[in-house]
Parts: sequence; C-alpha cells; structure tokens
Amino acid sequence: MRRIKIGETSLEVAPLSLGTNVFGWTLDEKGSFKILDAFTDAGFNFIDTADMYSFWVDGGPGGQSETIIGNWMKERGNREEVVITSKVGGATGVHDIDVRRKHIMEGADKSLKRLQTDYIDLYYLHYDDPETPVEESLRALDDLKKAGKVRYIAASNLSPERLTESLKFSQENNLAKYEALQPLYNLVERENYETKYAPIVAEHNVTVFPYSALATGFLTGKYRSEDDLDKSPRGQGVAKYLNEQGQEILNALDQVAEKHNTAPATVALAWLSAQPYIGGPVASATSEEQLNQILSSTSLQLDAADLELLDRVSQY
Repeated sequence: MRRIKIGETSLEVAPLSLGTNVFGWTLDEKGSFKILDAFTDAGFNFIDTADMYSFWVDGGPGGQSETIIGNWMKERGNREEVVITSKVGGATGVHDIDVRRKHIMEGADKSLKRLQTDYIDLYYLHYDDPETPVEESLRALDDLKKAGKVRYIAASNLSPERLTESLKFSQENNLAKYEALQPLYNLVERENYETKYAPIVAEHNVTVFPYSALATGFLTGKYRSEDDLDKSPRGQGVAKYLNEQGQEILNALDQVAEKHNTAPATVALAWLSAQPYIGGPVASATSEEQLNQILSSTSLQLDAADLELLDRVSQY
C-alpha cells in the first residue's frame, strides 16, 4: 500500500480516506466497527470524521461518529496504527457555525474525549464565519498544535479569499499552516474547485482530500431517475444531478467500468485521484461491497482514453 505525504508534514496516509458521517446515522456501532475493521484489514489507515457528525439524527450537538471511532480504537488498541482527522466549526442542532477561539479550544477537548485519545492527527476548520478574523482561528489552532492536541491543521469550506488570507497570515507570522484542504469536488462538481481553489493549493503546496467524492452516491449509478431517489435516506440530495449531463457522466462511467471489469464508483474515485494535487478522495461505505468498490479505486489505473472521455462529458 503506497502512502501519500500531506503537504509539508511528515504525516503519511493511504491514498483514500474513509468518510464516517454515516456512523451513528445509517450505520450503527456494530456495523461501523465491521466497516472500520475491513478498512484497516485491507491496509488502509486514514479515517475522517467531524465533531458535528451526525447531529441531524436527533437535532443535537453531534459527536456520534467520533464516539463510535473512539470506542473502536479503544477496543482494538490500535490508535497508533491509524490517522484520525476531525473537524470543528460546523453548525449543529445547538449552535451555528462558530470558528472563534473559545469554540475551537472547547471543541477540540470534546473531540479528544469522544475519540478517547490525546491527539488528533489532522484537525480541520470545517466551515468559516467571515465575521471572525482569520488570526483568531489560526492562533487557536496553532496553540492546539503547540499543546500537542493536534499534529497538523487543515481547512474545509473556506472561501478562496479566506483560504489565501489564512495561508499568507500563517506564513508571515510563523504559525501552523493549513497543510490540507477538503473541498467539494467530483465529476459533477468540478468548476468551483478547479477554477478557484486549484491555483491556491498549487501555490502553497496543500494536499487535497475532496469530500462528496461520489456526489452523495450519484456517481455509483444507484440513482438513474426520480423513481430511485427513495432508495436511501440520502437520495434527495442527488436530485440536482438528474439532468442531461449527469446522465452522460453515468453512461461514461458505465463504459469505463465495463472496460476494466469494475464498478462506476471505482472509476469515479480513480478519476478524482488522477487529478493534480489530490492526495485521495474521502468516501463512505455502509456495506463491505461498497467498501470494496472504493478501496479498489486506489489500484485502478485509468488510461488516457478513459480520462479524456470522463473529462469531456463532465466539462463545464
């Protein structure tokens, strides 16, 4: 299993991250343990969570996913063998987006308690509040790193302007910098990342781990018409992709998948991994079949014809 180096750090991870926003939602603890075991047994080590997962289940503060992962690591005794990311700042049922120092410091301690660990390997600012100065958030994150509570910091849903401002502020003030970016990026959501963020990550040597890599399941081919939207609790989130271009993308994925004797989801993730500065996609699974499809993407080598076809049907 090859490893990807994150930014300018010494942190190395497998080229795919297991998304765990389904833990405590569509997957209970027993089922989550089964997926985590299969993931690590296959040689993968990169697990992605957030303090807000999965607050939407009960409208509360979240923490279900972190709690399950913490229980699993304690039971397996494998904390040193896995790389854990978590996030702070996202809105839950009890507070709005909050990236102020007080919330970041308190949020980190709560995450550490739920994860039953002394440190988080990669800690993301999950969302952003333009009213909070980047200096306030960055100094809080820098203090967490100095205290050993987080090893490295990263960013998710920041605007291009705020991301650039943050990276420059860290550099000019000798503070911890965002080593990774987790943006929305997939075959049906290309333009925003490629036009606004790709130049920034290239300039600042930031490793990218896209979320919603399968477009809420659309790129698996599970949802082909409006009649399919009731197949899962996440179905309504893909309705916006049921258009002419979305169908062309699914047809192309089917064509490439048949050529390589694999699944559309595997092809979609392999395409993403082939893009510049991508460390690996973030993808979730609720069954071992789904897990095998996403893991297989790390060994699928798309040829020039495959990439040209997928690029063409997904162009903006």
